[in-house]
Amino acid sequence: MVIAVELDPRMVLELQRRFQGTTPYSTRLKISSPLTFKLLFHQPAFRCAVIMFQKEFAMRLVAHPGDKLYCRLSVNNQLYARVSHLLKVGKSNFRPPPKVDSSVVQIEPRKPRPQLNPKEWDGFIRMCFIRKNKTLGSIFRLKNALSLLEKNYKTLQALGCSQSTSIENIDIGMDISKLGNSNEDQSMEMDGGSDDEMELENGDDEGDAESEVSEFKDKVLGVLKKGQFEEKRASKLTQQEFLYLLSLFNKAGIHFS
Repeated sequence: MVIAVELDPRMVLELQRRFQGTTPYSTRLKISSPLTFKLLFHQPAFRCAVIMFQKEFAMRLVAHPGDKLYCRLSVNNQLYARVSHLLKVGKSNFRPPPKVDSSVVQIEPRKPRPQLNPKEWDGFIRMCFIRKNKTLGSIFRLKNALSLLEKNYKTLQALGCSQSTSIENIDIGMDISKLGNSNEDQSMEMDGGSDDEMELENGDDEGDAESEVSEFKDKVLGVLKKGQFEEKRASKLTQQEFLYLLSLFNKAGIHFS
């Protein structure tokens, strides 16, 4: 809570006119996720941050596999930091009270920072969470998903990148946001309380993709079968399982950045 004292009566009237009726979160600015990740990637790394967020956003940060609120935000944030819930801050602690409760979380960056390509990881997690409650086998059969991956694969092959070649400094412009609602998902912002599943454009579904059998599709599904991920769902996978599956794709020459 912030208490400000204005000595000039004329300014008091102006402040009342401008801000009467406003509450915390009333502007619903999409800043929580960008702020969190800006902190996580800040150098030099901080030791610990204690931050108050809208309750649902905070609960997504600390959600575990299988939890209703477990999402891309949970997976990405927990890769780079240990996050713990400290306390709930009810509406009644504010004047005037907001429409939602708040929560305070503690964020501690992992040291050392995970050694992986952030763009690769983000692209991979975005694809896994296209429809988080669908099986990965269903997701990676989707025509749009396969098309993006195959285009990426062919581009890397044309650049002469072998399976063992690092792509840390290669940016070929793979845009997984095209698979869904980029306005909501680009920043992984959950302040609006909506789910972060990405709906596919043009009505593509599993049935559409099934009719297009290709060598590349078999390659992708072969990776899932090898790791026994075909019937698993992103909403249930642990951090280690995501990392293992990404490593299997990379060994097969399939990348997501």
